[in-house]
Amino acid sequence: MLGVSSNQYSKENPMIPEPKRDNTLLSQVIEVISAEGVDGMARVFSMLLNEAMRWERSEALKALPYERTEERRGYANGYKPKTIETRMGAVTVEIPQVRGLSFYPRSLEKGCRSERALKLAIAEMYVNGVSTRRVKEITEALCGLEVSSTQVSRCAALLDDELDKFRNRPLGAFPYVFLDARYEKMRHDGQVIDVALLVATGVNLAGKRELLGLSVSLSEAETHWRDFLQSLKERGLHGVELFISDSHSGLKAARKAVFAGVLWQRCQFHFAQNGQSYVPKRHMRAEIAEAVRDIFAAQNRNEAIDEAQRVAKRYQSTAPEFASWLLENVEECLQVYAHPKAFQQRLRTVNPMEVLNREIKRRTNVARIFPNPASLLRLATAVLIEIHEGWIESAKPYLNMKKRSQQEPRTLNRKIYRKKVA
Repeated sequence: MLGVSSNQYSKENPMIPEPKRDNTLLSQVIEVISAEGVDGMARVFSMLLNEAMRWERSEALKALPYERTEERRGYANGYKPKTIETRMGAVTVEIPQVRGLSFYPRSLEKGCRSERALKLAIAEMYVNGVSTRRVKEITEALCGLEVSSTQVSRCAALLDDELDKFRNRPLGAFPYVFLDARYEKMRHDGQVIDVALLVATGVNLAGKRELLGLSVSLSEAETHWRDFLQSLKERGLHGVELFISDSHSGLKAARKAVFAGVLWQRCQFHFAQNGQSYVPKRHMRAEIAEAVRDIFAAQNRNEAIDEAQRVAKRYQSTAPEFASWLLENVEECLQVYAHPKAFQQRLRTVNPMEVLNREIKRRTNVARIFPNPASLLRLATAVLIEIHEGWIESAKPYLNMKKRSQQEPRTLNRKIYRKKVA
């Protein structure tokens, strides 16, 4: 390959080829090593790689430079410079170009593939919650490369195109939509603040769950929820029959503004927790929690209303604020009874979102404080895409949508007649 004849051997060792005086490449290599020693290895690597790529081009063309042959498949078309990162630092090489044939040097492709693999590994380590300092240590140990925290973050940013496409993909009909938010810490104007990560998931017409979208906002104020829900609507979200969420005032107002007329199921779990703040004495909390659970254990909406009225009457004197609050708000938790019985257990709370929150928390605990909204959004999206793909690939649907046709008659006309509670 270097132009050394195979029948030439040194007198001292017949297994070592004796260099020819007219071998330009070998002479240049020897000259660089003699002049620069180890410091010249980057230049030597570049020279050898350039020669290897030229050799590959000749093989691909089935002809040497300027050679006339019937086997020729194309023509050389100059060179294109490219700088690549190696263990010896940045090295600039000349990539041979070809006209009339698709060609890319295998020797360089392998190097680029390993470089891409390294970048993906760094990004994957970042997504899996490995700190940037730890990533730096790992890459130095495995690859001999000094990688800064800035480079790690830059590599993680390579995921952005793919993640943006996922977050902005077109949506369709989703009868059931879950909404939730969690808070993470972020630096903002020299301070550490809490920011809200808004998340929406849905059940499609095939009964499978999907991640619909997520957004980073300064809070759960109505304007942020409204922008988020409007973005889902603009991407094609329609056919929503029921929203499931907690009772955050900003979310409630935004939902009514963007999806007016769509029914809402208040999370029964959060409702029971909210009720504890209306209990006057600590020792009463357990029994009142049990009473609320009895309401939600009812077989239908009418039974649940009857039980709620009995509970309110029972605590009218000992916990009047709780009794009043219960009658005023419990109906928000009973919309689920208008849907198939087989669905009710999975539609009555936002607890299915807790799996997402736990996974996000497990990864964000390493970062602790995010430098900007983009970094949090990148990490959360990458984590949730993995869960989304698991949902889609699962053979078992979240809800058997065939049972929608077996839906029981709705009983939405029954209301609680409230009495004034002292």
